Amino acid sequence: MKPIRRTLLILPALVLVSGILSVTFVLASGSNPEESRPLVIEVNMDDIVEPVTAEYVKRGIDDANHLGAQAVLLELSTPGGLETSMREMVQAIIHSHVPVITYVAPSGSRAASAGFFVLLSGDLAVMAPGTNTGAAHPVMLNGADIGKTMETKVENDAAAFIRSIAQKRGRNVQLAEAGVRQSKSYSDKEALDSHLIDAIANQPQDIFNQFDGQTVHRFDGSTTVLHLKGARIVAYNMSSRERLLAHLADPNIAFILGALGALGLYVEFTHPGMVLPGVGGAIAMVLALYGFHMLPINYLGAVLIFLAFILFVLEVKITSHGVLAAGGVVAMVVGSLILVDSPWPGAQIHLSTSLSVALPVAVICVLLLRAAVTASRQKAITGAEGLINSTGVARTDLVPLGKVLVHGEIWDARAAANLRAGDPIRVRQIDGLTLVVDLDTER
Repeated sequence: MKPIRRTLLILPALVLVSGILSVTFVLASGSNPEESRPLVIEVNMDDIVEPVTAEYVKRGIDDANHLGAQAVLLELSTPGGLETSMREMVQAIIHSHVPVITYVAPSGSRAASAGFFVLLSGDLAVMAPGTNTGAAHPVMLNGADIGKTMETKVENDAAAFIRSIAQKRGRNVQLAEAGVRQSKSYSDKEALDSHLIDAIANQPQDIFNQFDGQTVHRFDGSTTVLHLKGARIVAYNMSSRERLLAHLADPNIAFILGALGALGLYVEFTHPGMVLPGVGGAIAMVLALYGFHMLPINYLGAVLIFLAFILFVLEVKITSHGVLAAGGVVAMVVGSLILVDSPWPGAQIHLSTSLSVALPVAVICVLLLRAAVTASRQKAITGAEGLINSTGVARTDLVPLGKVLVHGEIWDARAAANLRAGDPIRVRQIDGLTLVVDLDTER
């Protein structure tokens, strides 16, 4: 019996240990293969190069460095943007401890103007088929005339910057400089054949397979061996704040917010005490001003929009049979179309946006102002002024003093001629707390 008892005592312990070992093996076998794959952080920059996108790119590269990723995949699809923001991106790329792969994708995209600098600054520069890059000559916002000397200085500065990047990365310095000085543009094949980029790839995994195990020379002179085959890509997304600010930088969104803000403040001024339109309008106006602060503004467009509101007001004051209101709509549409003076395609206010804002704003402004003017011209119906010309009934004989009933209240009254109780009366004036009345002959 003793051997049987020992077996019965040992058996549960063996089952428990076996179960623990089995669970540990399953967990280990399920997690290790995925975690052992190389990590690549994907940063997707598909917008104009401006402060918000620069902050997003820098933060993505910083996080990739902290996570110890094998590489950063910076996907580019941009018409260009601000030179200051572009330099911030380039600095983040060349100072990154993790290799940065700049990749113009998907097919049909471009890395133009400022995007050309960002593309060439990558440890690996790759383009998808059917993409293009270049056209990086500096352009002054608002079409400002800075003079020949200053323009030459700006051009030389940009040319020297692209030369230093291309030379350090071992790329074609002459063609890189031509992209700045002569606004040369290059297709993906032209860029590869002229050694501006390192490869053409349909998708990221093609890049990883082609360059796995290869050594890249870093900007600081060091070398790194790439381990990218079978890499898992983790997308790095904008924060909620960055997404909001990026939307505000869209001129169409900024224009809509500006129109809503002006309309809300207008409603508050014409109908004091509503509070909500004033608060909402002020918030929308501040957000619009932030968006326009990052955009090149044509002040003629702003003047035309201001003129449009003046014409809407005059439409109520002057009988023009709609001519002034129509002129206001035209002024607002034209003003909005030229409001943003940007050299970047897609960074203007669309005609559909302009019309969808101008027409409702015109109707609302005219109707609200007309209602306010009509209300201001109406006779007051409360207080002492509200009693003048009111009608009532004599409650007692007025010889000439007596009592009258006006607006459901009994008043002391004095009549110019004697009146009998029950006679209809009309108030002509007020003398202290006594109403001066006479016979109402209109009833």
